Amino acid sequence: MKSCLPPDPNPLKPAHALPAGACDAHCHVFGPGNVFPYAPDRSYTPPDAPYEGLVKLHDWLGISRGVIVQASCHGTDNRAMLDAIERSQGRYRGVAIVDGDVTDEALAQMDAQGVRGVRFNFVAHLGGAPDLDVFDRVLRRIEALGWHVVLHLDAQDIVTYAERIDRIRVPFVIDHMGRIRAEAGTDQPSFQRLLGLMRNPLAWVKVCGSERVSVGRRPFDDAIPFARALIEAAPDRVLWGTDWPHPNISKDMPNDGELVDLMFRFCDDAGLRERLLVTNPARLYGFEAI
Repeated sequence: MKSCLPPDPNPLKPAHALPAGACDAHCHVFGPGNVFPYAPDRSYTPPDAPYEGLVKLHDWLGISRGVIVQASCHGTDNRAMLDAIERSQGRYRGVAIVDGDVTDEALAQMDAQGVRGVRFNFVAHLGGAPDLDVFDRVLRRIEALGWHVVLHLDAQDIVTYAERIDRIRVPFVIDHMGRIRAEAGTDQPSFQRLLGLMRNPLAWVKVCGSERVSVGRRPFDDAIPFARALIEAAPDRVLWGTDWPHPNISKDMPNDGELVDLMFRFCDDAGLRERLLVTNPARLYGFEAI
């Protein structure tokens, strides 16, 4: 079983201040494993990255809010994420992983606790596509809650599952710019399909994970053309996040302060940054007005 590297313990102070209400729309909490055990069938083991570490990072970077996304290493045991949301007293929202056996009562309880969506992994190294009957069934059930679905895809999956994505009736969020490969350029079919997908009013995308899109060396500037194109395509349906603590990075561990500076380089218009960091996540995740 693969063990993950820890995040950079010394994030730089960003060169520019973030706006009030800025949201990290993609981050994780892991463990601590002696309190919230990792899933026995996990494909990787992360270093513990508990709530306290996330709060410390956000305070240092000037981030007001966050969305804690359940990761596959905890499976459908959402307790670490739910505990962090509860302790945050409104600062954080969550995205859960559930299976086909989840009850309506459990979904309603998570809604009351601050969960606003579910996530499905299609990524090959995390086990590949889910049971698509379960996928369809869960999406039908979350519709009444006003939730969305987060799709963690490999680039080719955007084409492979195009028909199924087109049938989705709830808002859906594509993680990490669809894990496009920068070396293939902006004309690659997967990215052109993703840009076309953004014409769907239900489609959202996270312009984060630059270290996953990039050929893999800081400061990951080769991801900039992709992020800019997605922001231009759907300025009211883009989100940004750190992806702290960066699980499964095997090339060059990002520095979270540098990732904030990178975001300023690919979104250099203050009005667009306000939408990316404040307005859009507040609308999707139901944060209170600042």
